Amino acid sequence: MTFFRSRRRKGGRARLVTGFLAFLAFAHAALASPEFAETLERLGAAKSYEDRLLAARRLAESGHPNALAVLGDLLEGRLYTTRTDGRVVVAETAGEGYAIRDPATGEDLGRVGRRDVTRIGLNNQLRSSLRMLIAKLRLEDDNKSRRLAAIEEIGRSGDAEMIDVLAELAGREHDDKIKKAIETAIAVLRLDAEDAETRIAAIEAVSGNMSAHVRAKLTRLAGDDSLDAETREAAARALERIEAKAERYELLSTMFFGLSLGSVLVLAAIGLSVTFGIKGVINMAHGELIMLGAYTTYVVQQAFPSAIDYSLPIAIPAAFVVSGLVGIAIERGIVRFLYGRPLETLLATFGVSLILQQTVRTVFSPLNRSVTTPSWMSGSIEIVPGFALTLNRLYILAFSLVVFALLLLVLRYTRLGLEMRAVTQNRAMAKAMGIRSDRVDMLAFGLGAGIAGVAGVALSQLTNVGPNLGQAYIVDSFMVVVFGGVGNLWGTLVSGLGLGVVSKLLEPEVGAVLAKILVLVFLILFIQKRPSGLFPQKGRAAEG
Repeated sequence: MTFFRSRRRKGGRARLVTGFLAFLAFAHAALASPEFAETLERLGAAKSYEDRLLAARRLAESGHPNALAVLGDLLEGRLYTTRTDGRVVVAETAGEGYAIRDPATGEDLGRVGRRDVTRIGLNNQLRSSLRMLIAKLRLEDDNKSRRLAAIEEIGRSGDAEMIDVLAELAGREHDDKIKKAIETAIAVLRLDAEDAETRIAAIEAVSGNMSAHVRAKLTRLAGDDSLDAETREAAARALERIEAKAERYELLSTMFFGLSLGSVLVLAAIGLSVTFGIKGVINMAHGELIMLGAYTTYVVQQAFPSAIDYSLPIAIPAAFVVSGLVGIAIERGIVRFLYGRPLETLLATFGVSLILQQTVRTVFSPLNRSVTTPSWMSGSIEIVPGFALTLNRLYILAFSLVVFALLLLVLRYTRLGLEMRAVTQNRAMAKAMGIRSDRVDMLAFGLGAGIAGVAGVALSQLTNVGPNLGQAYIVDSFMVVVFGGVGNLWGTLVSGLGLGVVSKLLEPEVGAVLAKILVLVFLILFIQKRPSGLFPQKGRAAEG
């Protein structure tokens, strides 16, 4: 009992102290308000930019809780004075005039006409000084990202007087990331030091920094003939290290883009691997099935405009069903009469692709449609400074691997997968065992078509949706399936990712068109030597 009483007493004392501190803060703001209001009046009455800068500095030093917001409004051009009494107000466009409010209290002051207020003007020097004042105030911000942004802003400012301020902040800071940012900012500011030894030490400290500002500074130092040779050489060495690091990161970025392109090829080809690789059908309408999946995403977003962030989880099963049903209709209406006649299947499905394209043009018009990327897929993740991964491509890479894994599980551990493998290896024996081969053919075709629709959902996040969307991927899909080994899912995965990476590595050297030609020539030569692809089928399926 004594323990709990002591805990309650401590909790009560803590609340009392917290309340007292809050009261002190409120009282301080209240006491500072007259001085703050007087400084605002001086800012509004100032005729020169120098006087406005002095007023802005007094605002920053006032300690008023709204000082940062007022300086931000001044920098963004939202601070005005009224023509009747010269009162400083925050004005925002509202219809034909402005909605105004008090900058110190936030009190709404109504609306005025455009000629009733005058904007407080700025020049470039005052804007630069305001950015510095705002950065200083943000150094004490509770938000970590805003503190980091303020530290970087100070580092770019070139204001050597801020070195002591940053050093003092570093002594109070406990976050390692912010401490490192402070050290970098101090080193950047010391690049302009008069003392050669200080400059060289600063150069060594920033030699791994990838920011454009640091590289520009080092380039200037390396080419400044008025500086000593040791400084110029140190700057040149630091630039060489930075350029080498940049090349490594560029290679990593290229490989990531290659993997993301490869994941798109895998998604586009994995459904074809079922219809062409397992069923032996050359389906030239496969690209249009991808297109239908992309248009399904567009329709879902149009149907639920207020739920964009949830549109993809809705669109994925919807696209699978839509493209799967169209695929089943193609198989039941045309393809089932043409098994064993690949040339006729090619011509028939090519005709279907033209019909699907024209249908989409009639329903949605020939113009491309834009699909909105959900907020959780926007932006990028910075792995290290200078190397970031875009979220949409990262998600698509992960999504392609998930689709591949699910299809592998279906083919290996479900009754449908077992029957598909049985029919593929020996149709006559499968029929003798009671397997309905016609039903298996229909479901296998529908499965491949449904996966093509899912690929269309992913592609809608990378490009505009249009009637010709699928045509860009049909040839590449066939190349991936043939190169990997007809009917082998692992071959499709390896060949898709491999071709994507190789294409992206070649593009900076020879250009996008020639890179594609070189990949195609390589595939032709490879298939001449190894017609069964990277991972040829084994057993009766290979013999058939």
